Amino acid sequence: MGLDRSCRRGGLVLLMLAVLAGCTERKERVLFDGNHYPPKSRAEKDDRRNFTASVSRANRGIEGAQKAVVHEATRYCLENFGTSEIAWAVSAQGGEGPVYTRSGDRVSVAGRCVIWK
Repeated sequence: MGLDRSCRRGGLVLLMLAVLAGCTERKERVLFDGNHYPPKSRAEKDDRRNFTASVSRANRGIEGAQKAVVHEATRYCLENFGTSEIAWAVSAQGGEGPVYTRSGDRVSVAGRCVIWK
């Protein structure tokens, strides 16, 4: 009887540790329209304020992918420069806001983090 309880307690402790380990190892996932779009940001070598943000798995939903890539761009500027203001790359048609580029299963935007002095 005592061994059975010890095994259950040990199993419960192992299960709790596994759950906690999973929480600490994985980045927080943000869902857009119910889907996760893995993000990536790349800065220009000459000036890190200029960047390109992209997300993959755009085939899950283009609107969600567009929201996710803007979120990634904003996250990049906030974490690196403490600002959420972005000067988006301008398209040939003009207009305001981000210009979405789609290549296969990726959606990208380019911009520059705006720093006020």
